[in-house]
Amino acid sequence: MGGLPEAATAHYREHGYYAPIRVMPVAEAERLRLCLETHENLHGVLKGSMRHKSHLLFTWLDGLIRHPAILDAVEGVIGPDILCWSSTFFIKEARDPGFVSWHQDSTYWGLDPADIVTAWVALSESTAENGAMRVIPDTHKLEQVAHRDTFAANNLLTRGQEIAVDVDGDTAVMLSLQPGEMSLHHVRLIHGSDPNPSAKRRIGFAIRYLPTLVRQVVGTRDSATLVRGVDRFGNFEPEYAPDRDLSDAAVAFHAHVMGDQQKVLMRNAQAGAMR
Repeated sequence: MGGLPEAATAHYREHGYYAPIRVMPVAEAERLRLCLETHENLHGVLKGSMRHKSHLLFTWLDGLIRHPAILDAVEGVIGPDILCWSSTFFIKEARDPGFVSWHQDSTYWGLDPADIVTAWVALSESTAENGAMRVIPDTHKLEQVAHRDTFAANNLLTRGQEIAVDVDGDTAVMLSLQPGEMSLHHVRLIHGSDPNPSAKRRIGFAIRYLPTLVRQVVGTRDSATLVRGVDRFGNFEPEYAPDRDLSDAAVAFHAHVMGDQQKVLMRNAQAGAMR
């Protein structure tokens, strides 16, 4: 499958996103979905902090953040020395009112410089029918835009954050994906998604990658997983892959790491909690 073609890299740099990118066969995406749904059948849906940095809890997700085809594409836009800073499941059940408001990922992350990319990996279809992500092209060229916290019950974002200025949704592009495809989008790109009125579940796993030169500038502690290349900067404490799914050691380490990250993501928040 290889890395991104030159035209795809140019599109990402000019418009702030690129999709679709086939990174695995449909059967491999279906196997990952089965791993998720097997866990859900036994323990219930992932909630709260378990939706975040889930690669520290499950071996099959640790493998996904290191997937060669994903990293080949990411390397094309941020270079060969790559950290996985975070990951998040964005799951919309059938006939789900859950939505993602217009926002920039960079709002509360505290990371500098903003040379950061999200790989949004589809484990199911993600289409207009079931609430696929939409992006506003070229908005990655903006500086940080003011946001307001809503903590809206059906907002899938940590603080229900939304851009505090009008967004022209008529200019939006929908990133339709099939299982095993992914999109890439820049940390400053304005994006969001609508509820899922369909009978189909929508499952996406968003992986946040950054070059090793990036620093955490608002938190005293932060951590990341080196997934490719060499870390010559040491700006993040190293993370450890789970020895097995939900082992005691993995659960304890995940809780420790999420405590540090929640201090960053929820700083100055007046209400609400990580969902």
